[in-house]
Amino acid sequence: MKRTIRTTALTVGALIAALGLPAGPAQAGTTAPRVDLRVLVVTDGGPATDAIAAELDAAGTPYTKVDLTRTVRPVIDAGFLADTVDGRPRAKFQAVVLPNDNPFPAGSAEMSALASYEQTYAVPQVDAYTYARPQVGLQVPTLGGYSGSVDGIRAQVTAAGKGGPFGYLDGTVPFEDNAPDVGESYAYLSAPAAGADFTPYVQAPVPGTTRQGSLVGEYRHDGRRELVVTFVYNQYQQQFRLLARGIVEWMTGGVHLGAARNYFAVHVDDVFAADDRWDTQLNCTPGDVDCANGAGTPHPIRMEPADVDYAAAWQNSHHITLDMVYNGAGSVDQREDNDGVDQLADKLIADRGTFRWVNHTYTHAFLGCEQNVTVVPWTCATDFDGSTKWVGLTTIDSEIATNRVWGQTAGLPLENDELVTGEHSGLRILPQQPQDNPNLAFALTVEGVKWLASDNSRDPEQRQVGPATTVSRYPMNVFYNAGRAAEQVDEYNWLYTSRAQGGSGICEDNPATTTCLPAPLDTTTGYTGYIVPLETRIALGHVLSNDPKPHFIHQSNLAEDRIAYAVLNGVLDGYDALFADNTPVVNLRMKAIGGELQRRAAWKSAVQAGRVTAYRIGTAVTVQAPGGTAVPATLPTGTTVNGAAFGTAYAGAVSGWTNSSGTALGYTLPSTPAAPAARPDGTSAATAPAPRTRVPAGVREQVASHPDS
Repeated sequence: MKRTIRTTALTVGALIAALGLPAGPAQAGTTAPRVDLRVLVVTDGGPATDAIAAELDAAGTPYTKVDLTRTVRPVIDAGFLADTVDGRPRAKFQAVVLPNDNPFPAGSAEMSALASYEQTYAVPQVDAYTYARPQVGLQVPTLGGYSGSVDGIRAQVTAAGKGGPFGYLDGTVPFEDNAPDVGESYAYLSAPAAGADFTPYVQAPVPGTTRQGSLVGEYRHDGRRELVVTFVYNQYQQQFRLLARGIVEWMTGGVHLGAARNYFAVHVDDVFAADDRWDTQLNCTPGDVDCANGAGTPHPIRMEPADVDYAAAWQNSHHITLDMVYNGAGSVDQREDNDGVDQLADKLIADRGTFRWVNHTYTHAFLGCEQNVTVVPWTCATDFDGSTKWVGLTTIDSEIATNRVWGQTAGLPLENDELVTGEHSGLRILPQQPQDNPNLAFALTVEGVKWLASDNSRDPEQRQVGPATTVSRYPMNVFYNAGRAAEQVDEYNWLYTSRAQGGSGICEDNPATTTCLPAPLDTTTGYTGYIVPLETRIALGHVLSNDPKPHFIHQSNLAEDRIAYAVLNGVLDGYDALFADNTPVVNLRMKAIGGELQRRAAWKSAVQAGRVTAYRIGTAVTVQAPGGTAVPATLPTGTTVNGAAFGTAYAGAVSGWTNSSGTALGYTLPSTPAAPAARPDGTSAATAPAPRTRVPAGVREQVASHPDS
């Protein structure tokens, strides 16, 4: 279990108060101003501002972008930034993001307008990536600091950072170093300038010394506040993904539209069935369509009862529930071949309440076109007139219904409106089948399916198929036909090496989408030394990107060498080492993921259409959105909406969705109490740090399974 600081970490608002800054917008004249809940992002086309914009996009936080590289763009002046509405001064933006502390020419009227605006309305500014210099409260790096590569460093969140905007992190912020011969991140490390009111939030050791240099810190000057970031990044790098939430919370004061959580769900396909095994001599999978003309002898891989015990114990230790995506015919076949005995099914059914269950069709039949498997790759069979032969409605309906009845008879706790077809078949698959099987939509209607899995690698966008909405799943590169690490590596080498190196050459033929390995992996060390770290990094990147889409593996990967766990452990253990207990992984079932994606799409559409108005006046937040649209927001603990408690706790705030009826939603923020002065370690002078404690498992699981997460 993780540990957490329980009582002394200051909220963003409390930290602001502790530093003697206004808790809400500054007074403009005698009337409290209205501050619109929208961010101004000024970009010069660099990766840092684009990364922050991507974070706002993912969370659903409205922003306006001004691109300085365009000759036709808005002029940033007083009228662009503020006006008066109903006799009340209005600040049009709650925060400003600039590519650096001053991206305009010397003496720029636009920079002067921004500075005046920030002073008048207490609007903070993020310097997305800037040079360390006295103008941002730091010494220049040549005075005992450092400028250069920071690949592989392990930065640390300071006490002030933990007590403020980065309190959701456990402390360490590792910087990526994925390619030793490629520079991935550059930084300026420096100490605060003499006399500057500067508070480091994230810092790292200056190479060759014991001194610390700031990477992220707050500079207060001339009635303004700047978050000064002195390392470059893009939206995909782990160091940014770790800090992105805190950057947004700092610049919005913890009051903004949109919400972000860290999600991880794992679907285990083909449960009860057996998966065909890769043949290391034939370089294909006997029993499957990649072995032409039935070559080879199948040696299937199937879980055993001990694998079920292992999976259950693993779940309990990692506070996550696996989704067992099952094919009932696998058990029926097993019993027919073994005098009615199927110990695996008996064990899974006895422990059925331990897992979640999803219909995967009865026999795992291919439900798209009728396949011609006499050639590799397979093609769609055609009628005499050249039209595609489709698997019929009766077959599709039977596959869905029979598997559901089998599961219900076994007592599996099903959600009948969820479906994962075998190989996501029935849906389009390029190049062989460029359209959905037209019979699929009819079958989904008959069987009441509302949520249909798709493969994110070929069908990433949520879409409608008859009555069902797709839920894209990320395929992990842990192969369905590998039960042992050596088999996985052998097939990996076949796919990702050139013909000259003994591979298939697929990577050579598809250079735009696939990269060839420089040399084949060692079959004894290649899995743990190369494949596991790569797949862990990819999956953890999804987790850290506010992306709820599930990942999928196969039951074969939980059998024999149990090769999937190395990747799953890498993701979850790695996550636990980075985040505090108040920021657990959110583990949702498929229909909840589909609903989350659906709400996001509707919200994004409403925002882009200009149909959302949101603003803050003091402790009152008002949001007007179209009726039937769910509104996401992240607000301080203790906030109410229309008189009722708002949201669920996550990352030191409360967040969630509120359905709009078309009338204005009224949020009331808690009054920020006057906080005692902050100590140098970032804690309140009124309290001493509490000991770290372990959060009960039930608390963590309850948060992780909340449907509104």
